Amino acid sequence: MTENIVGIAARGDGVTESGRHIPFTAPGDLVQPDGTTVPGPHRAEPPCRHFPQCGGCQLQHVDDDAYAGFLIDRIASALTAQGVAVPHILPPHISSPMTRRRGSFRAESRGRQVLLGFNAEKSNRIVDMRECHILRPELFALVEPLRKLMGDLLGPRGSGGVRMTLADQGVDVLLENVMVEGLEATEALAGFAEAQGLARLALDDGYGPQTRWEPQPVSVTLGGVTVPLPHGAFLQATAEGEAALVAAVREAVGPARIVADLFAGLGTFALSLEGRVLAAEGARDAALALKGAVNRAQRPVFVDHRDLFRSPLDEQELSRFEAIVLDPPRAGAREQCQLLARSSVPRMASVSCNPSTFARDAKLLMEGGYRLEWVKPVGQFRWSTHVELAAQFTRGGG
Repeated sequence: MTENIVGIAARGDGVTESGRHIPFTAPGDLVQPDGTTVPGPHRAEPPCRHFPQCGGCQLQHVDDDAYAGFLIDRIASALTAQGVAVPHILPPHISSPMTRRRGSFRAESRGRQVLLGFNAEKSNRIVDMRECHILRPELFALVEPLRKLMGDLLGPRGSGGVRMTLADQGVDVLLENVMVEGLEATEALAGFAEAQGLARLALDDGYGPQTRWEPQPVSVTLGGVTVPLPHGAFLQATAEGEAALVAAVREAVGPARIVADLFAGLGTFALSLEGRVLAAEGARDAALALKGAVNRAQRPVFVDHRDLFRSPLDEQELSRFEAIVLDPPRAGAREQCQLLARSSVPRMASVSCNPSTFARDAKLLMEGGYRLEWVKPVGQFRWSTHVELAAQFTRGGG
């Protein structure tokens, strides 16, 4: 029997009306009885030669309409699984190709051959990157020079990692599982960083990052404020995605002028809000970077270095605020949401990179009397199955 592909499952497979999962199919495709597929209106030609082997992308074969539908369905399915009524879901933001400003790659030397790229899908095999349609051009331009450098550092047999982030001053590069010893090798490393115009070059030999090149302090601009960029600090994947999330958070917070930003990181949201803001963050380096930045900029932001998993804000602390911004890691914020549910805060902006834990936490909040007003899907990781979102919760007259 011929079947239609009616949706995309969480891992990117097409799903038929009967629930069969068919890899690399798009909504509207027809699956014939012999297993062959007739492409439908939402099938797209993958732009990259490495698709589908490369694990960086899973959905290059679908068009933007189908991808937007996937983002919406993932959020709606997660809420439904928790018994939460699906609210108004706003049109998704999808970041443009070649806008990803950070990436983590693996490198492996095999004699004279050096592989550098993402892992293959569901594998530890490295797909040697020769083109990429998600990375910013500034990052991709360094792939070939870094391939040669890693070959020199790893020797004939070795493996390591490369992390790149686009900062205000240029590209910040962290090399992992590598060692550089001796004056000549150190000077060669500095020469590479200078020749490539890097903002910073650091090594991590297993004992933490060590800066080897940084002609001027590396920073990122958030909410118009220059913030120092610690090694490994979290930064939204694209500037477009960051702007979409900030706009959604500002809309959710509304007229509130006394706000707490929980899991504040470097201040992506705290520095974009009006009024007085408490920014609570558990990572010491991020908290110190944000504290220094707000002091220099004279912004009304108080930074609290606080582990919100071990020491969440209690009901009395929370109830001092007119709005809360909540942006936890993938594990969600169960402990904090349990206390939020008992608070009197009238408005809340919730940001999440995991629809499943968002839905779990949303259920806790709604059982405590909050209403889930709307959700904004954000596809910063274009062509991947990674889904982000922002949402508004209100209580009482909020």
